[in-house]
Amino acid sequence: MTTLTPIKEGKVREIYDNGDSLIMVATDRISCFDVILHNEIKQKGKVLTQISKFWFDFTGDILPNHMISVDTADMPEFFRQPQFEGKAMMCKKLNMLPIECIVRGYITGSGWASYKKDGTVCGIRLPEGLQESDKLPEPIYTPSTKAEIGDHDENISYEQSIAHLEKAFPGKGEEYAAKLRDCTIALYKKCADYALTRGIIIADTKFEFGLDEDGNIVLGDEMLTPDSSRFWPADGYEPGHGQPSFDKQFARDWLKANEGNHDWTLPQEIVDKTIEKYLQGYKLLTGKDL
Repeated sequence: MTTLTPIKEGKVREIYDNGDSLIMVATDRISCFDVILHNEIKQKGKVLTQISKFWFDFTGDILPNHMISVDTADMPEFFRQPQFEGKAMMCKKLNMLPIECIVRGYITGSGWASYKKDGTVCGIRLPEGLQESDKLPEPIYTPSTKAEIGDHDENISYEQSIAHLEKAFPGKGEEYAAKLRDCTIALYKKCADYALTRGIIIADTKFEFGLDEDGNIVLGDEMLTPDSSRFWPADGYEPGHGQPSFDKQFARDWLKANEGNHDWTLPQEIVDKTIEKYLQGYKLLTGKDL
């Protein structure tokens, strides 16, 4: 069996060249505040891949995506090993667009911090009198740059996103920026409405898009996973404070509460509770056990 090595490694994902396609493997690594923690969260990679598959299937009517298969039988022999089972996705090769497309349906996290300061989120003025975790009148689109590992993504305005895209694709900046904004909000609305029927509030999320060989915009990377989104239980939702969650916010909160008293390592109890949250969210959304 030929051993393959990734052509690119992200904080959580490894990407392998498969000739006319790519194979994206979601590892059990976890990153918080753009730092890869020393712990692995067992089964996490499987949750990320399978939940992305669920959403890619669910939203194909809005926009094509890069998924070809999550069945390792369709992949080279190297991926038919236990450590890849359920974690690998064969994907179309895309020319990725240089911004992250963030949509916020509720006010929380850095958005809440910004709103408290000056009543805006990423330069967008919001109504007065909002409480933490309030639902926004309409979802807002707040793009950001894509940072290298170790750096932080930088929030940018819609106008700045046009300039970023124009620089990478001369003559296409305005067209691509408008399409990304409209697709981001349409995808969020459809998925957030569905999730609510399953008892989950999707507070915010991020999408990434690329161009296929014909120049069409295609949804890529991961989709609406606990790594790229804030999932809250609808049962017990109450604005005015932070919400419990089904995502890695649980690990983030522990790190923040123990600032200066950790070496980017979580106690086993927090590791166990984190995967429990991921699995619970997966079951609620899909109706299946992993």
